[in-house]
Amino acid sequence: MPTDIIMPQMGESIVEGTITKWLKKPGDKIQRDEPLFEISTDKVDAEIPAPASGVLQEIKVTEGTTVGVNTVVGTISVDGEAAAAKPVPEKPAEKKEAKASSVGLPPAVAAASRPRAESPAAQAPPPATPSDEEEARSSPLVRKIAREHGISLSQISGTGLGGRITKQDILQFIESQGSAQPTPAVPSAPAHPAAIAPSQPAIPAPFPGDLVPMTKMRHLIAKHMVESRRISAHVHCMYEVDFTRIVNVRGKQKNGFEQRHGVRLTFMPFFVRAAIMALQQWPIINASIEGENIRYHRNINVGIAVALDWGLIVPVLKNAGDLNFLGLQRGITDLGERARTKKLKPEDVEGSTFTVTNPGQFGAVFGLPIINQPNSAIMGVGGITKMPLVITDKEGNDSIAIRSVVHLTLGYDHRLIDGAVADQFMAQVKKNLETWNEEVG
Repeated sequence: MPTDIIMPQMGESIVEGTITKWLKKPGDKIQRDEPLFEISTDKVDAEIPAPASGVLQEIKVTEGTTVGVNTVVGTISVDGEAAAAKPVPEKPAEKKEAKASSVGLPPAVAAASRPRAESPAAQAPPPATPSDEEEARSSPLVRKIAREHGISLSQISGTGLGGRITKQDILQFIESQGSAQPTPAVPSAPAHPAAIAPSQPAIPAPFPGDLVPMTKMRHLIAKHMVESRRISAHVHCMYEVDFTRIVNVRGKQKNGFEQRHGVRLTFMPFFVRAAIMALQQWPIINASIEGENIRYHRNINVGIAVALDWGLIVPVLKNAGDLNFLGLQRGITDLGERARTKKLKPEDVEGSTFTVTNPGQFGAVFGLPIINQPNSAIMGVGGITKMPLVITDKEGNDSIAIRSVVHLTLGYDHRLIDGAVADQFMAQVKKNLETWNEEVG
């Protein structure tokens, strides 16, 4: 009995999604939880995993088509039904074109468009799959990592709720086994050379003069940016920060930090932590306008802008004020990785109360960011550069020294935040960074 592939419900408020890319073609063998297709919604772009193992039998909804949630977009046949896999139905015009000229068809496409007997190599038994109990206490990502490293989840004790195996659990297990590099789990030989060809050809870059439609993400970015400029009275202030102390702290501790915690030590948690401490002193910066009222938020939820090859997204670090430095680094790293691999969920991009963006990673000295609605402020981080500064010692003597400097910009809604308040907030952020004395873990 074929398994239906459905357009998932990515959030309570999301009623439809657009299939942007199929990662497999009819006739391809797939494993459960393996990325199958990509979708774009009003909230996020995401990879959707296969609901079952088997063979992709039929694609019912083509790329670029928008359908409602729970719509059947394709089917998967179990391994024993592979011979019954149906090709994508051709349109009449496509049939005529195929008859007129089959020379132009790439071998991989031609092979996928007709049933074929599998070679003995292709009939090799699939890798062992986790038991129902193991699946119930692990996520698709954990099971994928386990398959890549040839690990049985029964070997791992979960630290999550109800014994659930978390990503951290399996990564620590791999590290303890001394298996830093993935070991392939008995792959079956490809049936023919076309099996090792890229599943999707590269999309050609548009030529000057071309008119191409906006992606869904680009359309939403354009809409939100114009709305924010219309809604908020944007004002910006900029502060120069002597960042030498933190550059030295990171330089001394980054190797040990990564060895102890399995995550790279970056500069971003320093900026986020300094902002959180200032937000706790100036809660109006963390507030928002609701009609003719001011909402003072109980939690500090920091949006972290992430630049993607196909746009920009702002995942949210929830309850950031309750996290220590290590928790901030882990959370920031996790959000960035899931944003770039299209693993974010709608709730991951909702509920921010303050935003941090980092144009400096590309070399900008500073930026004038647009407020992320419904926030009232956004902090932009410029590039870290070395420059001469006048240094005053305790006796009041001045000298010139080469220091690491960063420029921070605060964009704020002048309807709610006065200039004096914004300046006091940024002065506190500056002080937090220049006099840093917190342990990084």
